[in-house]
Amino acid sequence: MIKLYDYELSGNCYKLRLLMSILGVNYETVPVDFYPGREHKSDWFLRLNPLGQLPVLDDDGLVLRDAQAILVYLAARYDPSGTWYPRDDPRLLGEISQWLAFADGITATASAARLHDGLFYDVDIDACRAGAHRLFRILDEHLWFGEQEGRDWLCGASHPTIADIACFPYVMLSEEGGVSRQDYPAIRRWCDRLKRVDGFIVMSGIFPASRARAA
Repeated sequence: MIKLYDYELSGNCYKLRLLMSILGVNYETVPVDFYPGREHKSDWFLRLNPLGQLPVLDDDGLVLRDAQAILVYLAARYDPSGTWYPRDDPRLLGEISQWLAFADGITATASAARLHDGLFYDVDIDACRAGAHRLFRILDEHLWFGEQEGRDWLCGASHPTIADIACFPYVMLSEEGGVSRQDYPAIRRWCDRLKRVDGFIVMSGIFPASRARAA
């Protein structure tokens, strides 16, 4: 049985729960008191992940850290359709990899702003919000041009990939860090499309798709 060392309010943990729900993968969660307990810095957790970061996944003794790396593993291991991480398509793999790196940038900006506002982390909040908006402008433009070409997702495929799941959570949670999505209509439409994927689940701050299509 897969064990996910999890914090319910973490967007990086949520993206793994989301993919496993979509793929129908059974797992159990091991709650970690990230805040206020800072259990991710405890001795027992540091033995699992010396970096002291969530999430961590244990699949029958294989222990992996880093949300993006775990997305790759889960999709490669548990998606028989091969669509979420198409191992036989080098072009798509390259596209996915660049968006996984982009997701790390969203974590370093939009997520950091959320940690500042919600959990009182000491960060340069103005720099975090400005950085998030810079990335959101890039993302919104990419999605808008894709829509003009008939593409609904981040990569050049007719279906979503783990690239979409990697970038989605902290975009959706950005308002909790003072980063508005109002000026990014293509992002809003993309988020709505992802919410309509079979197996989609919610978390605090991320709600189901509305009945009306996003504008």
